[in-house]
Amino acid sequence: MEEIDIAVAGGKLRVLSWPGDGPTVLAAHGITANALSWACVARELRGRVHLIAPDLRGRAGSAHLPRPFGMAAHAADLREVSDHFGVTRPALVGHSLGAFVVAATAARYQVGPVLMVDGGIPLPVPPDIDVDVALHAIIGTAMRRLSMTFPDADAYLGYFRDNPALGHYWTAGLEAYILRDFTGSGSSCNPDAIRTDARDMLTCPAPAPHPLLWAPRGLRDEPRGIYQQEHLTGVDAELIPDVNHYTILEGAGAARVAQRIISLVS
Repeated sequence: MEEIDIAVAGGKLRVLSWPGDGPTVLAAHGITANALSWACVARELRGRVHLIAPDLRGRAGSAHLPRPFGMAAHAADLREVSDHFGVTRPALVGHSLGAFVVAATAARYQVGPVLMVDGGIPLPVPPDIDVDVALHAIIGTAMRRLSMTFPDADAYLGYFRDNPALGHYWTAGLEAYILRDFTGSGSSCNPDAIRTDARDMLTCPAPAPHPLLWAPRGLRDEPRGIYQQEHLTGVDAELIPDVNHYTILEGAGAARVAQRIISLVS
């Protein structure tokens, strides 16, 4: 794996690159996540594609980047990444918020095939809902940590371990992913970026006529996931059994995500 800085509007976007012999695939992570969330999938791909995952604007190695935030800015950043690697029509895969990002990118630019992972399909929220209310309802644990301080890395990891969707499935890779977000006192995520992205995700998502992999369990391992079958009428959707919103990407679901990526670009 290589870390690369790529020029985008306002500065440099940090990108992780897992080299491979096959086609290039750009991967977008979740709303308070970072590029290392794709490490399990990269391992399962075993070099069969070149997987490239940025820290999205406002997170981890790209936390310093200024406005604009939102889907149009992420789409433009992904376009700069594909240009940097000389790829004219990259395949795209996105998890959670990242699925909305890749759908928005596909709606704005000429790209290759797109795969969405537990995201991208409009969420069933009232059209006039307050964004902060919706964020706390959907990702309350993740949002709370953005305003918290922690004395050290162990305390930060402990906050994540307390979430049964993570703590019950703990690995060294998951720990490395979490520590990538830690600044020494708290999360690297820019709350302004999170809110702006969420507003776009909740109120004006791009059309998403793309295949979806979805998890039956939710963000705290509860038996009701983000999506239910009734939300997915007319969607090319595959349920990955016995995973939650996180382990679909960073645990037991990674092998199937990798298989679908290979099928996507074959």
